[in-house]
Parts: sequence; structure tokens; C-alpha cells
Amino acid sequence: MPTLYQELSYATHRALRFYVPEAERRIPISWNTAIYPIACYAPFIFLAYLTRRPDTYLIRLLLLPAVITSILAAAYRYTWTRPELNVYNWGQCLFAAVAIAKALEFALTKEGMLKIGESQPGVMKEKGTMNGSGKADTLQEPLRHPYIATWFYDAMELAHSMRGLRWKFGVGVHIPKETRPLERIPFLQATLLTFIKSYLTLDFLESMVKLFPGVGTPSGGTMFYPNLHPTTRYAVSTTVHMLSGSALLSGFEMVYDLITLIAVAVFDSSPLSWPPVMDNPWTADSMHSFWAKHWHQLLRQTFLVFGGYPGHWIAGQYGMVFGAFIASGLFHECAMYSMKRGFDHTATVFFAMQGPILVGERLWRRVTGRRVSGWIGRLWVYFVMFVAAQPMVDAWHRRGLGGGMVIPPTLSPTRLIFLPLIKYYLHRT
Repeated sequence: MPTLYQELSYATHRALRFYVPEAERRIPISWNTAIYPIACYAPFIFLAYLTRRPDTYLIRLLLLPAVITSILAAAYRYTWTRPELNVYNWGQCLFAAVAIAKALEFALTKEGMLKIGESQPGVMKEKGTMNGSGKADTLQEPLRHPYIATWFYDAMELAHSMRGLRWKFGVGVHIPKETRPLERIPFLQATLLTFIKSYLTLDFLESMVKLFPGVGTPSGGTMFYPNLHPTTRYAVSTTVHMLSGSALLSGFEMVYDLITLIAVAVFDSSPLSWPPVMDNPWTADSMHSFWAKHWHQLLRQTFLVFGGYPGHWIAGQYGMVFGAFIASGLFHECAMYSMKRGFDHTATVFFAMQGPILVGERLWRRVTGRRVSGWIGRLWVYFVMFVAAQPMVDAWHRRGLGGGMVIPPTLSPTRLIFLPLIKYYLHRT
């Protein structure tokens, strides 16, 4: 007769497999089924609405399990089946993890999600509170869209706010300095130009990655080619690594610019709500400044919810740092599981290493009296990101990340014009 522990383990496994089924039991995404994973996010939007209403704490707690299971079903029960679209499974599960972190915060924050200066949702207390590196007073409340209900606009803004501009949870987030004009039309023109630049850059970098055997295919392959001499092997792996990292940077900026254009042009969002997403990460001269300022802060709150706050409860400030980075590693790896290639915790190890690295930089300052900075600090950042991070990127490429279709070939200037011209020139010579 099975024990109580065995019964609970079996029931938990069955429940988990209902929402995260084996690869062969997942539902292919098509025009007929695409509405279902989208509809699974309706409870999440309703929870965002409730957290902006007073006296809803209990109902939010009761709704939380349904919200989390609906998001899990949207991410893992439905799958892209075309090999070149497998990378979309990774993307939709990353999105789901962000939504789950937000749902936990929406439900567990007793007073609800407050904007800066509010004493309760919708009730202002005072002005002049600082938000990140900018002033809350300068981040003016955007005008409501004339055709969108205020309650729905408020819920959607909260659900999609990543850095927490104008929100209490965003206090302390570094906001890069704006370089574009803040008048609406000039802002849209400048954003369109940066979007085109990021699009063309991403297209070129993605096309270059796909030229490498194995790495550029949906089935995947290692970037450490074993048949090459070690010197050549690591020169090639470093090239692939830098192309991949630069493509990620360009991709972040391209998608962010596209969302910015839609938000400002269509939904009358204020340009002040869309500061730059990156702060020139190539110039970071310490890992602390890299993660805290130069890299994007879009997932900061996600990692704090999943690991930072529990870590702080267990081990104080150092626990928060270690917990946030461990959560970051698991965030990337658990989403990669959706690509049906199993687990490989190389990414988890890399991100978990960042905690000791940041503690080491703090100890260096205490011992020497100087921060990690200057050209030595920049070389240190480059070593961590261009050398120590290679096994993580290789683990992603071995599972087909580099072969995923980001920009369709029919919309790729590099593959339609540039590469054919290069081939034509080489044949001529």
C-alpha cells in the first residue's frame, strides 16, 4: 500500500504534467488554437486590475493559483512545432515566467501595487519622490486614451510595466539618460531610425550566426568545433559568442523600439514612459556597474520576486544578491526546457557565479580602498562576458537557439541582397 508521501508525490507529478505535459502531448499552435494560450492570460489581467482596487487582498490570494496554472498552460501546453520556430517556445516561456513573478507580487502585496506618492491605489499622498535616476515629478501621468476604459488602461499599464516608472516597485532602478527629443513627432522619428538600425544590425548578425555549421541549424550544434586546432577552435567560438551576444543586444533594442512606436503612436503613451532600454554595456568597467546600470533592467523585479526577496529573508543583503542571480539562471534554463531538448544547467551556473563575483568586487574595494574600474575593470568585464560566458551560449546553441528564425528570410536584406552579392563577387573572382 503506498504511503502518504508517495500518494502526494504521484498526485503532484500528475498535476504538474497536466500543465507541463511531455513534448509529444503538447498542442501545436496554429491559427485554430492560437486564441487559447492568449485567453489563458485573461485571469492575469484581471489580477492586475484587482491589485489597483482597494480591499481586494483576499480575492487576489484566492485567484493566484488559477492565474499561475493558466499561465503555465499557455506556455507549456501549447507549442510551436516547426523546427525553425522552436525558439519561440523559449520566448513564450520566458514571458510566462515574467507574468508569474508579476502575479505573485500582485497577489501577495497586501496594499496593492502603488504608484509613487500614493497611500493606496488611486489616492495620492505627496509629491517629489525619487524614482531611479530620474524624478517622479518629471514622469508625468500620461493622458488616458479616449477609446480605452481607464480601468483597463491602468491594468494593462501595470501588467506590462517592467522597470516600474512611476510605480513604487521601480524606486531605485537605473534609468539611462534620454538622447531623443521628447516632443511626440520628433521622438517617433528618432525611435523609428533606431528601430531600423537595430533591425538591420540584428538581421546581419543573425545571418552570420546561421553560416556556422551546426550552430546555425534548428537541430543545433556546438560552437567548439572538435576537429579544429585549439587556437582556431576558441577563436571561432569567441566569434560565434560575440555575434550571438551582439544579436541579443540588437534584438532587445529592436523589440523595445517597436513596442515604443506602437505605444506612443497608437495608444498616446508619453515619450517619458519609454527611456532607452540599454545604457551602452560595452563601456561597463565592473560587473557591478554592468548588471546594475549598463545592462537592461527589464527583468530586475522578476529576479527579485523569484530569488532576491526570499534570499534576503534567509541571508540578508548577500542572500538577496545570490538569490536574484540564481533565479536568473533558473529563469533562462526552465524556459529553455520548452524547446524539448532537456535541461542543461550551464546557464544556471554562470548566473549563480555572478553573486560571488559581485561580492568579490566589494571585498576588493574594502581591501584596496578602490573600486573595480578603469581599463583593468573593463578587461575584467570582457573576460566574464566573452570568455566565462561561452559555455552558457554553447549550451543554448547545442539545443538549436542559433537556428531559430528571428527575422524571416523574405524580410532579410542580408540574405536577400548582401550575401548573394558576396557570393556573386566570389564566383567572379
